[in-house]
Amino acid sequence: MGGIILKMASCVAENWKGWLAEHGSKLLLFARSWCQSRQDAEDLVQEAVLKMWHHQADRGHLPPDLPLVFSTIRFCGLNFHRSERRRKKREESVTYLNDFQDMWLDPVLEDDEDALLLREKIKDLSPKLREVVIMKFWGGLTFQQIAETLAISPNTAASRYRYALEQLAQELRGIKEDRHAQA
Repeated sequence: MGGIILKMASCVAENWKGWLAEHGSKLLLFARSWCQSRQDAEDLVQEAVLKMWHHQADRGHLPPDLPLVFSTIRFCGLNFHRSERRRKKREESVTYLNDFQDMWLDPVLEDDEDALLLREKIKDLSPKLREVVIMKFWGGLTFQQIAETLAISPNTAASRYRYALEQLAQELRGIKEDRHAQA
């Protein structure tokens, strides 16, 4: 019984290898129309073939019809573009948060002198403290999530946040005291 199963598996593998040898270049060419790089196109073809393998399980793992594979590559390409757009949007939002020339506090507060001072003082924090403050306050992450993101302990994330707040409070107190002394 085991020998029969091995022969069937070998036959299925040979069918798919032959099918891929015959149609692989066409599929890759089509996938290239959905991607910028050859590597991404190869990933699309691989994803589509894997989907087809699972789809064809009910059909004795026979190689699929070519139009169905093209359609699957198209579907995978659409998903690829959606995920790329989302990724770029996330990266742009992070870039925006880190671009201290732009207004990244609450726009309502931007006319507030204290908010402007706070932004400048956050800019002066060390990178380790600044990233924790941004992730906690503006990103809304928990200390556990910050710890996982930065590969540090939650206690370290919390202490960096506390230390940053202490530094900011001290800086702002000093500025306000100077302002009141001059008035």
